[in-house]
Amino acid sequence: MKILVTGANGFIGKALCKALVDQGDEVLGLIRSGVSDTPGVTVVQADLENEAALKQALENVDCVVHLAGRAHLLADTAADPLAEFRLVNRDATLKLAELAREARVGRFVFMSSIGVNGSHTQGQAFSESSPSVPHADYAQSKLEAEQGLWAMLGGGGMELVVIRPPLVYGADAPGNFRRLLKLVSTGMPLPFSLVDNQRSMVALDNLVDFIVLSCRHPKAANQLYLVADDQSVSTREITEYLASGMSRRCVNLPVPPFLLHWGLAVLGKGSLHTQLCGSLRVSNEKARSLGWAPKLSARDALEAAGRSYVSMQR
Repeated sequence: MKILVTGANGFIGKALCKALVDQGDEVLGLIRSGVSDTPGVTVVQADLENEAALKQALENVDCVVHLAGRAHLLADTAADPLAEFRLVNRDATLKLAELAREARVGRFVFMSSIGVNGSHTQGQAFSESSPSVPHADYAQSKLEAEQGLWAMLGGGGMELVVIRPPLVYGADAPGNFRRLLKLVSTGMPLPFSLVDNQRSMVALDNLVDFIVLSCRHPKAANQLYLVADDQSVSTREITEYLASGMSRRCVNLPVPPFLLHWGLAVLGKGSLHTQLCGSLRVSNEKARSLGWAPKLSARDALEAAGRSYVSMQR
């Protein structure tokens, strides 16, 4: 297949491009500037506003995997963050899909977010039938992009696959997971011994496997999938598995969750309490119905992330 990957130099994009090249696909990598980090990828230097470059890149393409977008920002300085998220994650996505349809691309794979369903679960895990309750501007823009894509493509022609992953992790993951890796690597005591939550996440390799499958599986056409590791893990287990991979001792102190909540609020990090102490469980049953299964367990993948992180720091 000839596949165009947007965000090809990103955390997910690099791994996906390598997997596609390894299986013999012709891969075009859309990046804003520079060169591809992945051998075998044909670079298309353009942003999502460059309509002429996009039209040229889409010629004879079988599938588009759209990963590029405005992601969570640890310190967002935009005057109107929701407007900025909509501009990139909704409007640019719909324009790209429109150009892809005009170019007779066969399938459009859109990377959305589990945040479309909400920030936490109580009891029942999120599934494809769960209601959409976006908890942040980023998730709202992703939901609006999904809605626009279904309205545009639902009548036939180009096929659509929407993927909603929870937190995607690996040794070079961005954002809060990178912060957690750094924190665990210090060996300092952590306050998670009494945190009894259950978090679904997805290892980078497991997600890439599913994206590759979604590019070509006939039954994936015009479907929504929630993709996660088989096992949910507590914050305490996450830190312990990372530390094990780093060959570090992990000491988790028995700090009551309400004190942890109070401390984070005092530090102006109250939103982190939901991520660290709340549960977010995701069912991957529908994704598994395609014949996909996570090749790595959550424990093995977290330990591997810890090992790789230490190697990268040397």
